[in-house]
Amino acid sequence: MDTELRSLLEDIEALKGSLPDASHRDSMAKIEERVVKIMSITKAGTSRRSKVKAMSAEVVDSNPYSRLMALQRMGIVENYERIRDFSVAIVGIGGVGSVSAEMLTRCGIGRLLLYDYDTVGMTKTDAAVQTLSEINPDVVLESYSLNITTVKGFEVFMESLRRQNPKNSVRDDARSAGVDLVLSCVDNYEARMVVNQACNELNQTWIESGVSEDAVSGHIQLLIPGETACFACAPPLVVASGVDERTLKREGVCAASLPTTMGVVAGLLVQNALKFLLKFGEVSPYLGYNSLKDYFPTMEMKPNPQCSNSACLERQKEYLLAKPVRDALAKAKNEAEASRENESPLHMENEWNISVVDDSEMETFNAPKDSDELPEGLTRELPSADKHQEAAALGGTSISSNDVDLEELQRQLDALNAS
Repeated sequence: MDTELRSLLEDIEALKGSLPDASHRDSMAKIEERVVKIMSITKAGTSRRSKVKAMSAEVVDSNPYSRLMALQRMGIVENYERIRDFSVAIVGIGGVGSVSAEMLTRCGIGRLLLYDYDTVGMTKTDAAVQTLSEINPDVVLESYSLNITTVKGFEVFMESLRRQNPKNSVRDDARSAGVDLVLSCVDNYEARMVVNQACNELNQTWIESGVSEDAVSGHIQLLIPGETACFACAPPLVVASGVDERTLKREGVCAASLPTTMGVVAGLLVQNALKFLLKFGEVSPYLGYNSLKDYFPTMEMKPNPQCSNSACLERQKEYLLAKPVRDALAKAKNEAEASRENESPLHMENEWNISVVDDSEMETFNAPKDSDELPEGLTRELPSADKHQEAAALGGTSISSNDVDLEELQRQLDALNAS
């Protein structure tokens, strides 16, 4: 590839010298710049690391997943390697969406679907795929440059969400979607309503995110069709009042953008996405963020029985019908986990041989002992005072200083020395 591009550059240089018209030379110069750009991209691609077949916890420089797999060793995640089986769709590759896509790519997500219709020299989605593939070539990236609010765009959007992940073609649930989670990172109500409609029809869980116009606050919201309020259950006041949001934009005035707020919201979004996919911790139903006061409000929103979205009403009926069985299964699971926790030791390792004894055993152990009792393994050289008293009581003889005077004792001592 590099040789062919260099040859093409030489041909362009030769052709530029033979062109009499200066305008043609300018066109050739632009073509030459594009070829040079392609060469730089090609060179960057050659330094890309090779794909990793299986995640490993081995701590070596060549293993990009060692720190992520440490979550499994520390007991935070049961099986982190499962992240490769999941597919996540991100709608809107802007301030929040682009950062979220990079975070999921670095986490090793299996498949990432990117949706946006805007361009930055090239389409946003193609530019994102080019960058993310350099970060982690193990992730399967799909680019969809389309406007989901159009009829044709919505059809392609629905079809792409239905398409199954080749690595996980057999699903164990009743959902008709081929992705495990949808992340909405769009900046207008119309696009949010389109995502809401698609996810309600597909019975697809999704997380909505947003940043305020003044860029100092934001939020994320978990939406489970039938179980939580959909985006049509409680629309914003302006929309509920019948005002077209497109008429709110003023010429020459744009919303503020603060990268720090975008980063915080993207971090909260991906953190909860990981908790949802890998089943650890608690996923926030709604989490707000006010950067001026570092305030994080939370709340729950139940579905509206009079929602204007027919698909939402259908999902609510299905949820209520399945609720008794689901509650029974959840209760049985909790009881099984509780019994398993009671049976198993809290700590598998006991380096210091620490043991727990009963209170009654502690009382026996701490009871006062006879002062003359010796520790186990020691014996007395002379009889104890108690045994001496016992011998006297049994008729033994003892010498009293009152019965024998000093002179008599001296004579007895001399007799013993003489003998």
